Amino acid sequence: MLSSLFTEGSGDIHIQQLLICISSAIILGLLVAVIHMYRNVYTKNFVITLAVLPVLVQSVIMLVNGNLGTGMAVLGAFSLIRFRSVAGGAREITSIFWSMGIGLATGMGYVSYIAVFSMVVAVFLLLIYRTNFGNQKTAERELKITIPEDLDYPDLFTDIFDEFAYTNRLESVRTTTMGSLYELRYVLLLKDQQQEKTLIDAIRVRNGNLPIVLGKVATNRDEL
Repeated sequence: MLSSLFTEGSGDIHIQQLLICISSAIILGLLVAVIHMYRNVYTKNFVITLAVLPVLVQSVIMLVNGNLGTGMAVLGAFSLIRFRSVAGGAREITSIFWSMGIGLATGMGYVSYIAVFSMVVAVFLLLIYRTNFGNQKTAERELKITIPEDLDYPDLFTDIFDEFAYTNRLESVRTTTMGSLYELRYVLLLKDQQQEKTLIDAIRVRNGNLPIVLGKVATNRDEL
């Protein structure tokens, strides 16, 4: 069932085999695109690329099948390509590898194998995305606190941070409003994201209800 459609050592591919491989690559490519769109931010161009990539890879594999010289030439051509777009996230890279795997398998004739493999991966990903697997209770946050100039800030919020965060780090201090106020910027690793409002309320009591900004740290943690 999971063997190749192509006869070992034969360079001839019948039209029926070709149509089966192409149809399978298109259908499974659409499956990858649909799974990628599930609960994810995406662009139309990217999901179209995921859908068509298996057929493109399949055509290259069929062309170089059994020909070492042609394979090395294609490898050299691909080595000239430079990807100039912004680096993708972990989910985008996973989908790209999945699409390429479909193209490789269908290009070699292992249609049944890649069909079973893709269905298992699709079901597994859907189950993972629908559960809380991988969700973090902790969170890294950037905290900006405005205080009057007469407050001694080094240990002003230490007890509050110890209660709501595992770690805290003072990143910068700057003056504002003609030097009458200070703006402190901290990076915190919160113990529980649900306690953000309680944390802000505790700080408001300490800084005289001056402006407080709590937001995500600008990092690319999702990228591989």
